[in-house]
Amino acid sequence: MKTKKLDHLAKIYNEYDAFIIDLWGVMHNGIKLNSSAINAVKELDEKGKKIVFLSNAPRPTKQVVEFLKKMKMDNKFLKNVLTSGEAALNSLKKNKFGKKFYHLGPVRDDSLFFDIKENKTTIDKCDFILCTGLFDEEENLNYYENLLKNYINKKLICTNPDLTVHRGNVEEYCAGKIAEIFEILGGEVIYFGKPHKEIYLSCLEKNQKTLIIGDNLKTDIKGANNMKLDSLFITSGVHRSKIDNEEFILELLKKYKVSSNYFQKELTW
Repeated sequence: MKTKKLDHLAKIYNEYDAFIIDLWGVMHNGIKLNSSAINAVKELDEKGKKIVFLSNAPRPTKQVVEFLKKMKMDNKFLKNVLTSGEAALNSLKKNKFGKKFYHLGPVRDDSLFFDIKENKTTIDKCDFILCTGLFDEEENLNYYENLLKNYINKKLICTNPDLTVHRGNVEEYCAGKIAEIFEILGGEVIYFGKPHKEIYLSCLEKNQKTLIIGDNLKTDIKGANNMKLDSLFITSGVHRSKIDNEEFILELLKKYKVSSNYFQKELTW
C-alpha cells in the first residue's frame, strides 16, 4: 500500500460513511483542543458523516466526556464516545476474570471501578491485577518490575494499551508500559482497547465504509490494519519526536509493521 500525504481531509471525506477518531494526540494534547481537528470534525458533522471518538483512556466514557466538555468541546460532537476503560468495566462487572482485584494505577482512575469498589484488595489476595497506569508518585519502571515479578501467575488486565502519551510537551508512560513489563516477566495480559478487535466491534456498522484516524501506529493504525479498514496517520502526536520528514514516516511504518493510506501532520479539513 502506498502511503499518501493528505493536505486536506476534504479531498477524501466523501469516500467514507463513518470516521473513528482518536482523542488524545488528534483532538487534544491533554491540555487544550486542537482547533484544526475541531474544524474538521465540524465539517464532517455538517455533512452528515458518522463520527465516533474511540479512546484508550482507562476511565469510564462519562468521565472522558466531562473532560472534553471542560476543554469546551461542543456537546453535539459527543454523542458517540467509547473508552477502553468502559469496555473493561463491562467485563469486570460480570466477574469475567474473578471477583477480587488489585488496582495498579493513579487515584484519579478509581472512578473506573466505583460500582465494584468493595472487590478491591491487596496484590496477595487478588484474583487479578487491574492496571490503569502508573502510581501517582512512582515513575521508576524498575519499581513495577519488582512489584509484579512474584505475581505472574495472576492475569493483568490492561485498560490502556498505549505505551506513552504527550501531556502538552511532556511524555508520560501509560498502562501499556506496565503490561509490557508484565509480559516480559512471563505473565499473561488481557488488553482492552485499540488495536484489539473487540473494541471496534462496538463502533462499526455493516456496510459502512470507515476511516480510522489516529496518531499511534501501535494502537490506532495497527487496529485499522487488524480490522482491514483504511487509516489516516496523524504525525504530530505520540511519534512526533521520531519524524523529521516524509522518508522518516515511511521508515516508521515499516518499523511498526503497519500500513496507512494517508498521513497528515494534524487533522486538517
